[in-house]
Amino acid sequence: MTIATLSAEWAKFRTIRGWVVAMVVAALLTVAVGVWATSGSHGEPCGKILPGGQMVGAACSAPPLGPGGEMVTDSFYFVHQELGGDGAVTARVASLSSNAPWAKAGIIVKASLKQGSPYAAIMVTGAHGVRVQYDYTHDTAVAAASVRWLRLVRAGDTVTGYDSADGVHWTRAGSVRLAGLPATVQAGLFVTSPESVTDENTAATMASADFDHVTGAGSGWAGQDIGGATAYNSLSGGFQSTPAGFTVRGSGDIAPAVATSAGSGRAADQGVIGAFAGLIVVLVVGTMFITAEYRRGLIRTTLAATPRRGQVLAAKAVVIGGVTFAAGLAGSVAAVLLGERMLRGSGFIIYPVGGLTQVRVVAGTAALLALAAVFVLAIGTITRHGAVPVTAGVALIVVPYFFTGPLAALHGAAGEWLLRVTPAAGFAIQGSLTAYPQVNGAYTPQYGYYPLSPLAGLGVLFAWTALALGLAAFVLSRRDV
Repeated sequence: MTIATLSAEWAKFRTIRGWVVAMVVAALLTVAVGVWATSGSHGEPCGKILPGGQMVGAACSAPPLGPGGEMVTDSFYFVHQELGGDGAVTARVASLSSNAPWAKAGIIVKASLKQGSPYAAIMVTGAHGVRVQYDYTHDTAVAAASVRWLRLVRAGDTVTGYDSADGVHWTRAGSVRLAGLPATVQAGLFVTSPESVTDENTAATMASADFDHVTGAGSGWAGQDIGGATAYNSLSGGFQSTPAGFTVRGSGDIAPAVATSAGSGRAADQGVIGAFAGLIVVLVVGTMFITAEYRRGLIRTTLAATPRRGQVLAAKAVVIGGVTFAAGLAGSVAAVLLGERMLRGSGFIIYPVGGLTQVRVVAGTAALLALAAVFVLAIGTITRHGAVPVTAGVALIVVPYFFTGPLAALHGAAGEWLLRVTPAAGFAIQGSLTAYPQVNGAYTPQYGYYPLSPLAGLGVLFAWTALALGLAAFVLSRRDV
């Protein structure tokens, strides 16, 4: 590809006013639809802030922040005692009753009773065996058995978990270091049970566990419902002493907070959802950039001036891809900035997103649009007619995304399959929130979660585009125009 060929294709694009205007419209549509989607009329905000500063409805209570600055859920019933210095707590979980697979009952060492404070815990779960978890985001499987003896040992800043099938032979389950752990911590027994979450609704659950053979380093046990009843968890826990130990009831979770239909939290960069609207315009322009020359017979002049046909196709791909990337970048930046402002004004809780992640989302959305434009350019080169590329682009990119995301008509395996193998997988680049396997959640594109990682999803779209472009170069070099 020579500079002259590239300049010639750029001149063709910029001299067609309709194409230039269409790219501006694509950027504006990205912004407009993104702002509309984050305006507060399509979710469940806790309260809306009016221009004068008044709030309509109840104010949101933001989730507590964990040790890493992430929003967390920290709600459980705690039967605890102070542990000054080093020591250990041992107990057998004789039974756990709950319908929730991630119900938890076990032993926890926590820096304080404050929500979001550092902790380490070893626990029995409803359907996922024995686990070691700490500081909300970390989870490790230990054993498959559900009824176990558990022990936590504190030595300075290090907390080590052990489990046993008989209370005699112990296995080291894991060790974690909680930096800055105070001299006196809270240690004891806990029970919690997360909400049952579906794509449409949620329901609070309650777990009950029997503990026996309980030994601790301190004296006297106290019970406290950490977090208490909330808007999304109306069940309160409690405990009672038994001849063998304790029966403890709890509801909630100790885990990262996730954005689902259960709450009013949204990702700060949700405004990029409007990119699918701008994408439709991009598909039309990308198609016309090649098919217009076929329709008017100008392709003969182009190829006569540049006999190496692959260079012409490459130059067209660079021009349409570059222009689309610029328009997509401008639209995405504006959509994110205005969208976050709309979310805050509508009373939504904003989940923190790192600066590098936001850059990846914005630049990745622009790359998504650029690859889509090159994809239909390649199909237009093969078919030489405008209807087929636009139809293929809409059918393979827009429709799968729309029906698994904003419209949410396809759930489960069907929706995941479409977002794994079709070019619509590229929308995964917009994902900025983490789906945690140890947290119940409706992890769907509607809430910003995708079945592929961001780069893997964009890689699928890139593969489709590269394949189409390679086939287009082969066809263009071997047929008459």
